[in-house]
Amino acid sequence: MKKENPLEKKLLYKRKLVWDEYDEKLRKNALKFAEGYKEFLTGGKTEREAITESTKIAEEAGFLSLEKLKKGSKRKKFYALNRDKNLALAVLGKRPISEGVKIIISHVDSPRLDLKPHPLYEDENLAFFKTHYYGGIKKYQWVTIPLALHGVVILKNGKKIEVNIGEKKEEPVFTISDLLPHLAADQMKKTLEKGIEGEALNILVGGIPYKEKEVKERIKLTILQHLNEKYGITEEDLVSSEIAAVPVGEARDLGFDKSLVLAYGQDDKVCAYSSLKAICELQEPQITSICIFVDKEEIGSEGTTSAQSTFFLSFLSKILRRSLPSAGESQLREVLSSSQVISADVNAGIDPAYKDVNELRNSPRIGCGVVLTKFTGKGGKFNSSEASPEFVAYLRNLFARRKVIWQTGELGKIDKGGGGTVAKYVARYNCEVIDCGTPLLSMHAPLEIAHKADIYSTYQAYSAFYNG
Repeated sequence: MKKENPLEKKLLYKRKLVWDEYDEKLRKNALKFAEGYKEFLTGGKTEREAITESTKIAEEAGFLSLEKLKKGSKRKKFYALNRDKNLALAVLGKRPISEGVKIIISHVDSPRLDLKPHPLYEDENLAFFKTHYYGGIKKYQWVTIPLALHGVVILKNGKKIEVNIGEKKEEPVFTISDLLPHLAADQMKKTLEKGIEGEALNILVGGIPYKEKEVKERIKLTILQHLNEKYGITEEDLVSSEIAAVPVGEARDLGFDKSLVLAYGQDDKVCAYSSLKAICELQEPQITSICIFVDKEEIGSEGTTSAQSTFFLSFLSKILRRSLPSAGESQLREVLSSSQVISADVNAGIDPAYKDVNELRNSPRIGCGVVLTKFTGKGGKFNSSEASPEFVAYLRNLFARRKVIWQTGELGKIDKGGGGTVAKYVARYNCEVIDCGTPLLSMHAPLEIAHKADIYSTYQAYSAFYNG
C-alpha cells in the first residue's frame, strides 16, 4: 500500500465514504434509522399525510400543541399546525430567544399528478380522470405504472372525506395507458419532452357500463355511482377536492446488500424525517431550536402553505412573546437577523450513466455523506441564496467536532440546468442560511434512490446543528 504523503494529508481535501468511517455500531444505527424512514415514506406520500405522520411522531416525543398550552406553562416542547400542510416544532433553549434561534426548514410536497376540478369523463367505453401535473416531472415516466389516489374531498355539506385507494392488495390501482411500439413510429420521433403531452396524462379508472342503455354516459355514471355509494361524493363535489395520483407501493430496500432506499417522494421527505427525528431527540439545547415543514416548494413556494406564507413568522412571534410579552415586529426582526438556518433540501448525486451533466470536482457522490450546497440557482447564480463563508466555516468545524461525514455539492454544470430551494425566501429575513441535505439519484422520478449512509449522515448533521 502506498504511504500517504504527510503534506498531502495536511493540505488536500478528500471526500470520504461514510461506510468506511462508521464502526459497526454506527452501521447498525444507520440501517435501523432507515427502517423508520421507510415507514414514514410509505405512510406520508402527500403533504397532508406527511404532516399527519410527523405530528404523531412529535406528540409521542412529548410535543404539545401550542394552542393547548396554558398561560404561564413551563413546557419546553410544542408545535403548531397550519391548514394540515405546515408543521412547526420548537424546543426552547437555555439562552434568551432574543439572541437568535436555530431553524431547519424542509418541504413535504413532491411531484405528482393532481386531478382537475372536473376530472371524470368517458371515451371509447372507458372512464378516465384528467390530471394536471404538479412540479417538475418527466411525463413519460408516469405512464403504464400503477398509481394510487390520495387526498381529500370536501362535500357540499362541509364534511371532509379522506381518499386513499390503491395501496392495499385488495384495492384496485389506476394507470395511464401508452401507445404500443407497433403504432408509435411518429411518437418515437418526438423529443422525450413532447413524446407524452400533459393533456394525455389521463388516468384510466373504469370500464363497466351502467345497466340502463338509455343513459348517455354509462361508464362515467357507473364510476360516479361507486364514488357516491362508498364516499357520498357527487360529481360537483370533485370541484372541492384535492386528490393526487402517486406511485403505488411501500418504500423498499434496494440492492443485494440493502444499502439503498427506493421510494416515491424522497425529495424532500428524507430531509423532513431526518430533521424531525433530530428535534424530537433534542433535550435542553442552549439555543431555541425550530423545525419547520412547508408546502408548494416544487411549484415555486407560492401560496398560504409555502415558505413565503406568514405561518412561520406567526409561530416565531408567539414563541418570542412567551418570554417577552411586549415584543413587536422590531424585536422579531432582531431575533431573525441573529438566527442560523439550514434549508434542508436534497441535491443530485452523480449518476455514472450521466456523468457529462456534472462538474465532477464539485458534484456530490452517493455514499459520501450529507451535502452542503453553498448556492443554488441557474446560470449566473440567478434566483439563488448564497451562504456566507463565515457560516460555511462554522458548519465545517461543527461537523468535524461531531464527526459528521459531509461533502460539498452543486446542481450540475453551469448552464446545464440548476434549481432552487426555500433558502432565498428565508434569507430575506437577514438570517444566516445554507442548503444542506441528502444526495439522491433519479430525483423527481416516480421512484427516487437514496443511500442509507447518506440518510443517516443527514440526520447526524441536523442533530449536530441543533446541539452545536
